[in-house]
Amino acid sequence: MGEMWRTDRIGSALRGENPTVLRRLTAGFAVIGDVQFLPGYSVLLADDPAVERLSDLPRDRRLAFLSDMDHLGEAVERASRRLDAAFRRVNLEILGNTDGFLHAHVWPRFEWEPMDLVGRPVWLYPRDNWTDERFALGPQHAPLRKAIEDELDCDCHRQ
Repeated sequence: MGEMWRTDRIGSALRGENPTVLRRLTAGFAVIGDVQFLPGYSVLLADDPAVERLSDLPRDRRLAFLSDMDHLGEAVERASRRLDAAFRRVNLEILGNTDGFLHAHVWPRFEWEPMDLVGRPVWLYPRDNWTDERFALGPQHAPLRKAIEDELDCDCHRQ
């Protein structure tokens, strides 16, 4: 399997081969981000690799995707709040400028972030943050993964 899942994130998730998958949700897959310079960064992948944008989905699937995004966002928020007292908020984004498949970013934000970045979009962080091995997803993130998974499994925020 190796790293092939990186070139087919959704297909590999559908086949059970994507190691970043946290949970299968109604309209997609909750995955933990490849980089963790903001611990808890996660992504919601649509469950159809042919879907490029939210408007490609029929209304019911569109609403299901947005509901899954909310569910993942709240799970990351609860886990982040529990693990780091400096947690501030969660930013949710559907962009699609780089990867041509529907996905949503879930970025936890913290008080310990650099002053010049804490109130700005995460995309203004130095490019090195996306490639620096110090921030790469690894075994050290197992407790963080478990905390998010536990929150995803909790019925406490599905009202």
